[in-house]
Amino acid sequence: MVQAPPSPTLVRNADTADPVVVSLDTGTVVAFSMRSPDRTPDAANEDSGAIIPTATGVVIAVADGLGGIPGGELASGLAIEILSKEVSAHADTEQGVRDSVMTGLERANQAVQGRTGQTTMVVAEITGRSVRTYNVGDSAALIVGQRGKLKLRTVAHSPVGYGVAAGLIAEEDALHHEHLHYVSNTLGGVDAMRIEVSSEHELAARDTLLLGSDGLFDNLHVDEIAEIVRKGSLEKVARELAERCAERMKAPAQGLPSKPDDLTFVLFRAARLANEDESA
Repeated sequence: MVQAPPSPTLVRNADTADPVVVSLDTGTVVAFSMRSPDRTPDAANEDSGAIIPTATGVVIAVADGLGGIPGGELASGLAIEILSKEVSAHADTEQGVRDSVMTGLERANQAVQGRTGQTTMVVAEITGRSVRTYNVGDSAALIVGQRGKLKLRTVAHSPVGYGVAAGLIAEEDALHHEHLHYVSNTLGGVDAMRIEVSSEHELAARDTLLLGSDGLFDNLHVDEIAEIVRKGSLEKVARELAERCAERMKAPAQGLPSKPDDLTFVLFRAARLANEDESA
């Protein structure tokens, strides 16, 4: 008899002091979420996250409700909940993980549209060592090797994101661009939602997969993020990312990015195989 996977872990409207650690047969997942430091204690965190185990791996996700319009936290929370239910119900059936993720995103978009606000979402489907990402908006996914090599970076669906990907805007200029916070693709938006699906990527022994809201990417350069996540335990990595972002948000320094915002990210590393060398 096939053992049922553990229940999903959902992070909604959270302000966690400690990272959430989930250990699975296929690897370790760590999630962290905090409210923007410039908001009052009773203000909502408009980010949400999910860790959804499957029989063959795990699906992880981050959603960032759009600020400036009502209902951002409701939109991200509802989208994460619908995705979780769809994956939990159908990932291990004939429908499969990929179809359940796509269906979850489509149903989340329909549910959010006209009822709450809008939200971005980035999802990673992990089956064994194989990773496929799904992206709507400017929340992003990275795969970083043990030596800091960037093996995957999703493109933010925004004018600045497309400009960086095309080489028209320099990385160091993007975080200070006047149109940085424009998003051109969301769940629940007035325009048709587009889901960008990556090809499959195979994780090496010490690769780290990171999904994050723009509270992470608007406060740290990608090379800073890569340097932090490439080594150390995932819990240590999560604490350092959170602390570094909080410092930038609270105390801007000349020439460095700083934008107070909700912050949510999910990290994954695959379990070490018996025949893999520790230095691999």
